[in-house]
Amino acid sequence: MILIMQVTFYLVFGIMWHFHLCFSAVFYVERMRQHCWRCSNVTFHCSEHSMCLLWVQTIREQLALLTNRPKNLLVYINPYGGKQRGKQIYDHKVAPIFSRASVSTDVIVTERANHARDHLKTEADLKKYDGVVCVGGDGMFSEMMHGLVSRTQREAGVDENSMEETLMPCGLRIGIIPAACFFKSISAFSAGDSQPMDVCSVHNEDSFLRYSVSLLGYGFYGDVLTDSERKRWMGPARYDISGVKTFLSHRYYEGTVSFLPAEGDSGTPRDKMQCRSGCSICLQTSSDQLVSKNEDSVSDAECGDTWTVIRGKFLAINAASMSCACPRSPKGLSPSAHLADGTTDLILVRKCSRLNFLCHLLRHTNKEDQFDHSFVEVYRVKQFRFTPRYQECDSEVDLRESGATGKRFLSQICREHRACGCMPSQSNWNCDGEILPHTAIQVLVHSQLIKLFARGIEEQPVFEDPYAQCAI
Repeated sequence: MILIMQVTFYLVFGIMWHFHLCFSAVFYVERMRQHCWRCSNVTFHCSEHSMCLLWVQTIREQLALLTNRPKNLLVYINPYGGKQRGKQIYDHKVAPIFSRASVSTDVIVTERANHARDHLKTEADLKKYDGVVCVGGDGMFSEMMHGLVSRTQREAGVDENSMEETLMPCGLRIGIIPAACFFKSISAFSAGDSQPMDVCSVHNEDSFLRYSVSLLGYGFYGDVLTDSERKRWMGPARYDISGVKTFLSHRYYEGTVSFLPAEGDSGTPRDKMQCRSGCSICLQTSSDQLVSKNEDSVSDAECGDTWTVIRGKFLAINAASMSCACPRSPKGLSPSAHLADGTTDLILVRKCSRLNFLCHLLRHTNKEDQFDHSFVEVYRVKQFRFTPRYQECDSEVDLRESGATGKRFLSQICREHRACGCMPSQSNWNCDGEILPHTAIQVLVHSQLIKLFARGIEEQPVFEDPYAQCAI
C-alpha cells in the first residue's frame, strides 16, 4: 500500500488515523477534467496497531521531505469577492484543507481599498510566514503584489522611483484563491509549487506610478476602461457597451514609441512557442540570471544596445507581459508572451479603417494570426517609453502667449464637449484594469520579480472555457 501512495505523495496534503479502530485516512487532490482538481481521500484498514503506526509514520516522513510546501501563511480575504461570499468560501472550503495539511494561517479580512497593500508595506511581520495569500479577484492580487514588492525594496534600500536601480526579488511566494472558483489554485499550495513571474514598473519622469503584470493599454483599451468607469452601475455589461462605443468613435492618438528590443534566446511574439508549465525559455532566463549574479552589471549603453524609435498615429498601443487569454479571447492579446522571460510584447496598431480594425479585433476570438496585418507591428522588448504628440510640442516649441491663450481655451472646450467632433489629444493608460494619472510613461521589465504558488500554465484546448466550474 505504501509503495502505491509514494507515487502521489506530491499531491498528498494530510493524514489522520484512529488508534483503536486501526485505520488511517490519507487526503490528497486528484486531477479532474478541464484542469480542475478535487479533494479526495483513501482509507487503509489494518488489524495490527504496529503496522498502522508504520504507515502513518512513513507517510509523514515523506511529506516532511517536501520542503517547498508552506507551513505558515498570511491570508487576506476580500469580503466582497465571489458575490460577497469570500469569507464564507474561505471558512467552509479553504480553511479545512489548510488545517488537514498542517498549514497554520493568520487571516485578515480587509475593511477598505488598499488595506492589504498598506498592511504588507508597514505592519506585517513577514519573517513569520512562508507566503501571502489573497482570497478575491485581480484587485486583491494587485494590492498584495504592490505591498510585498514595495516592502522588499524598502528593506533592501532600493529606490522605487529610480529606473537605474535593480529591484530585489520578493522572498515570499504569493497565492491567489479566486473567490468564484478556488480549487484550481488550492492544489498548488498542497504541493508547494512555485512559478516565477515578471513585473513591469511604470514611471513618469522620476516618479514611480504603478506595477503591472499583465496588460498596459493605451488608446482603445485605455478608452474602454475610462468610459466603463463612468458606467459602474451597469455591472459587467458596461465593458461591452463601452467597447462598442469606443470602437465606433475610432479615435487615434499621435505620439512617439521608443523601445529596447529583447535579444538572445527570448524568441519573438510570432514564433508560436507558448508559455506552458516547465517552459524552456523561462527556465533559461532563470539560469542566465544565476550566471549574471556572479558578474558585474553593465548598463544598456555599455552593452551597445540600440533603442528603436517609432512615430505615428495609433489606434492602440499595448504591452502584454502574458498572453492575457480569457473566454472572449482564448489565445489572448499575445499568444506567445511568456510569464518569466524578462520581456513584454509591445503591440502597435496604427491608424486604419474601421473595417480593418474590426478584422484585427475579431482575430482575437479565432485561430487566425491577429498580427498578420500591415497596420499592426509587434516587438519583444525589455523597456519602452511613450511620449504623446502634444507633450512633444510643448517641449519643443514655446507658444506665444497672444495666440496660445485662445487655442488652449478652445482646446478645453473640445475636451469637455465631444459633440463638436474634435479628436481628443490624448488617451489614458489601462494598467491591469486601473487608470494611470499620466500619459507619458517609461516602462521597465523586471525579470522574475515575484513568485506564485502555481505550476505554470497547463496545456488546454484553445477554445476551452478556463472559467468553467470546478468539481469540489
